[in-house]
Amino acid sequence: MDFKDCLKFANDNPVSFIATVDREMPRVRAFLMWFADESGFYYHTATAKSVYRQIKNHPNVEVCFYHAGGDMMAKNMMRVTGEVEFVDNALLRARLLEERPFLKALMKSPSDPALAIFRIHNGEAWFWSMAENMREADIPRIKF
Repeated sequence: MDFKDCLKFANDNPVSFIATVDREMPRVRAFLMWFADESGFYYHTATAKSVYRQIKNHPNVEVCFYHAGGDMMAKNMMRVTGEVEFVDNALLRARLLEERPFLKALMKSPSDPALAIFRIHNGEAWFWSMAENMREADIPRIKF
């Protein structure tokens, strides 16, 4: 498996669970990934949310993508760890509002500072299934 497999799995299963740190406590919530490409895994959030502050204070995160159904022995989970980088790019912001029109009700324009786009990059990913249960340390990591 290589990074292209990771990108496909994430894009095919965009509902993910992101773990952040709030002071010394872990926080996990479901997040709908926007897209993944060779430069990372892209998300967005509102700057008023606690998750935004958590990521700003501790930019290392872990995300878990899960494919429900099918054979439990198949690769049905992918974990991704990496650094968060906030991306302030006018073209990406406009694309986000075009692809996710529900955000237009919350944001005044693509340049609205209440909207933050971030990507997870500079990390590693790995696939997991019940076949690897109890052997997590042996699973090969895919650097990106």
